[in-house]
Amino acid sequence: MNEDIQFIIDSTKESMENAILHLIKQFSNIRAGKASPAMLGSVMVDYYGSQTPLAQVANVNTPDGRTITVQPWEKNMIQPIEKAIQIANLGFNPMNNGEILIISVPPLTEERRRDLAKQAKSEAEDAKVGVRNARKEANNDIKKVDGVSEDLQKNAEADVQTLTDASSKRIEEILASKDKEIMTV
Repeated sequence: MNEDIQFIIDSTKESMENAILHLIKQFSNIRAGKASPAMLGSVMVDYYGSQTPLAQVANVNTPDGRTITVQPWEKNMIQPIEKAIQIANLGFNPMNNGEILIISVPPLTEERRRDLAKQAKSEAEDAKVGVRNARKEANNDIKKVDGVSEDLQKNAEADVQTLTDASSKRIEEILASKDKEIMTV
């Protein structure tokens, strides 16, 4: 196979894998009722004037399935961390005991589960769009390669379609798994 075409196929495969990895990362932010440190992954704290990820200024743990504890490395950071968690609008109300913040993760209501399932479906659709865009780009690039027979072009396009189908199937599997996790009471 032509080196240029092989490069196009390899980079397309990488783009599709990146779309799937992005989907998995987005799904880790969608909570399914069980407490997880990843739930606070998007929280940015005002640390001496600069916005810093929570994980860089405090220890975040889950002692059980319904509780998250946040222990700042510097005691004077407890107020800014508490404020940052509230500003992040995650639906959590941290309790401050002077040393650590304790967050009780409420069980999800049926309506909230449906909303999360819709959000997951939307993220999966975005990932599929990314995969389809990678396919379109690859097919355009394949057509631009000079000195390649029509058969080789068709074979390369078929390879790209195989990658697209496999990636779409993987996205569906990941979505089905997340959907089951969200809807399980």
